[in-house]
Amino acid sequence: MENYSRQILYKNIGQDGQQAIRKATVLIIGAGALGSSSSEMMARAGVKKIILVDRDYVEASNLQRQMLFAKRHADEKVPKVVAAKERLLAVRPDLEIDIHIEHCGPSLMARLSSQADIILDGTDNFDTRLLINDAAYKYGRPWVYAACVESSYSSCGFVPGATPCYRCLVPMLPAAALTCDTAGIIAPAVQMAVSEQVTTALKILTGQFAAPYYMRIGDLWDMEHRRFQIDHIQEENCLTCSSKHEYPALNETADQTMKLCGRDTVQVLDERITQEAVRQAVIHLDINVNTTPYFNEFYFEGQRLVCFNNGRILIHGTDNMNRARTLVNQLFG
Repeated sequence: MENYSRQILYKNIGQDGQQAIRKATVLIIGAGALGSSSSEMMARAGVKKIILVDRDYVEASNLQRQMLFAKRHADEKVPKVVAAKERLLAVRPDLEIDIHIEHCGPSLMARLSSQADIILDGTDNFDTRLLINDAAYKYGRPWVYAACVESSYSSCGFVPGATPCYRCLVPMLPAAALTCDTAGIIAPAVQMAVSEQVTTALKILTGQFAAPYYMRIGDLWDMEHRRFQIDHIQEENCLTCSSKHEYPALNETADQTMKLCGRDTVQVLDERITQEAVRQAVIHLDINVNTTPYFNEFYFEGQRLVCFNNGRILIHGTDNMNRARTLVNQLFG
């Protein structure tokens, strides 16, 4: 326990709090700016296990704010969860870590939620957060939302049976949110969002998260920090946390073709995209391929394609889903 001596000295943690933290399994959805920082903080805090999910790989533009990654990870296009695992184990060789290089759809979210004591949001879009929210409330798991863009940040904890859920708050949030890929971001905004998020997680894990409950928001550039109480904003007919218990995000069929938020990239999920199918297609078309242990990368019809080994392909340089589907059909139809 020597590693955590300063944390144990803190009056609100102590020996009992540290023991609770040491037993915890944390599920983190997303290993970008938010998820890489929160996973490092939770690892250093002493949690037993981290389950980390992300569908993407490290790029040079990530290095300004995604603290776990180094230039070689970007040069080699290492999947974010693989790079994160490497760095986290360098900090904590005793850490149990389970990684998933996958799109987080309803079935994966449901399966992993039941294994976790708490869920942390490291995503960048409403749809995935609604999925996290529905899984958390269905399986009775607390979760902590965090977001950041430009110089602003926000965070809020949700506990089934105690707080309203994220779906109840959605009408109070922007309908069309900016993203770091369209509006930019400074690294301190990430760290502020994650600091709020992980502090809330530690309070939940040590049994000290209690009413009144707040969403916290701020802008570091303007040095404005605010909070608003959420205790009494539960929607009477909420499909997640009212008596309806419909959990619509878990019941929806995952969209097989989707635009990645702000990335000028389309993702296609298709069971035809196997390693053997990719091998045959590039041989037939005489295409040069960059092969890694995790994916095959090549150019086709002027687009850069990244084919993962689990039926998933990223088509870069377009946000046109019809074109993306056409390219997939040309290659694997």
